[in-house]
Amino acid sequence: MVISNVRTLIRMNTIYYEAHNNLYLNLTNRCSADCVFCIRNFADGVYGYDLRLSKEPSTEELIEALEGLDLSNYREIVFTGLGEPTLRFDVVLAVTRWLKNRGIRVRLDTNGHAALINPEMDVVSELKKAGMDSVSVSLNAESEDKYNKLCRPTHKNAYRSMLDFVKGAKEAGISTRVTVVKIPEIDVEKCRKLSEELGSEFHLRTLSEAASKEIGD
Repeated sequence: MVISNVRTLIRMNTIYYEAHNNLYLNLTNRCSADCVFCIRNFADGVYGYDLRLSKEPSTEELIEALEGLDLSNYREIVFTGLGEPTLRFDVVLAVTRWLKNRGIRVRLDTNGHAALINPEMDVVSELKKAGMDSVSVSLNAESEDKYNKLCRPTHKNAYRSMLDFVKGAKEAGISTRVTVVKIPEIDVEKCRKLSEELGSEFHLRTLSEAASKEIGD
C-alpha cells in the first residue's frame, strides 16, 4: 500500500514526536482510563506537539512514516502518545515486529489494561513474540480503591489486571518498570515498596505543567 500523503498526515495529525533522544508513536487518543491528572484533561499534547488525532494512523501509515527517518538516531522507539496504545494492539505488534527486524529497541508505555482490552489474547506472550524490549506501566496508586478513584478505569478489576500484567511481563523476560505521578494523594513510598514486591523498576513522574496549574502538585 502506497501512502502518497504521509507527510501531510504528519503535519495535520502528529503520529510521532521526538524527545529525550527517543521517538514516540502516537497511535490513538482513546483510553481505558480517565486519570484525574492525565495531560489529556489539560492540554492537547506534550513538548509543544499537538497530539490530538482526527484519524488514527494505520500500520501502513506508521511504517511509511518510519521509513522516512534515520531510526539509528534514537535510543528507542516508544508506543505512547495521548491514549492507550494497547487499544490498537494489532498495530503495536505489527510495528514492533517491523522495528525489531531492523534491530531497533522498542518500548511500550501502557496503563496495563491490555488483557482486559484484548481478552481473546495472551497479551504478554504476544508482546514477547513480537520482540518488545521493555514496558513502562502506570501504577499510580498503592491500593485498588485509590486507583479507582484517581484513574477511573472503564474495566472492572483494572488494578488487579495491571498488577498481573507487570508480573507477567517480568516473568516473560521483558524489562519492566512501574511509574507513579507525584501528587499528594499517592503514597509514593508504598508504591515503591509494591514495585519491589513485583520485581520491577520504579520511576517517579513529575506532574505535567498544564495539570499542575489546575490541580497543584
